[in-house]
Amino acid sequence: MHAVILAGGKGVRLRPYTTALPKPLVPIGDQHAILEIVLRQLSTSGFTHCTLAIGHLGEIIRAFVGDGSQWGMEVDYATEESPLGTMGPLLSLRERLPEHFLVMNGDILTDLDYGDVLRRHRESGAPLTIATYERKVHIDFGVLTTDDSKVVAFTEKPSMDCRVSMGVYGLSRDTLADYTPGLPLGFDELVLDLLNSGRPPHAYDFDGYWLDIGRPDDYDRANAEFTSRKNLLLKGA
Repeated sequence: MHAVILAGGKGVRLRPYTTALPKPLVPIGDQHAILEIVLRQLSTSGFTHCTLAIGHLGEIIRAFVGDGSQWGMEVDYATEESPLGTMGPLLSLRERLPEHFLVMNGDILTDLDYGDVLRRHRESGAPLTIATYERKVHIDFGVLTTDDSKVVAFTEKPSMDCRVSMGVYGLSRDTLADYTPGLPLGFDELVLDLLNSGRPPHAYDFDGYWLDIGRPDDYDRANAEFTSRKNLLLKGA
């Protein structure tokens, strides 16, 4: 079982925490780096190989992780010289990857079973599997419904329930065959291309714990919640 962790971003939204450290290495709780938690979870889920796609401050990540043996894994690296989007770094790796593999962002905190995502992806036969999470989105405005220049309905600051991508995907190597290595490829572009070609992605719906550590508020929340959730997040590790 092989995982690719996308760890090449600059972490602009998380500054000043990421001024000197790449985002996957900012400490959570009692000094566990986010990436360390993820690697422990992957190892516990049965993953034996991991490729780290690195870019900004990538040498610090390489020095921290090494060959992955401390987590019982074999880790190699792919360096992103310029921003290639979410899926772009995978194109130059395609021949190094197995037929089915996991792709994930390196800045999420969750008790998702990564191994089950990959197994379900294999079983589905879909070109792409997207782990999804239900989020309630609050709109801080009065929302108008109009028809022919007339207001026909009004809702004050409504909330919407929607399913969002968790930043964890099961992917098949053939899904990337028509794209050119070295050119950017975003997750949005890939999903729209699959929908337009009549090959819809599979959804892996998840209702456990998930936190995308993208902003200082998210980071503060992760630190506040980690101690009480440590056994859940690091079960079996």
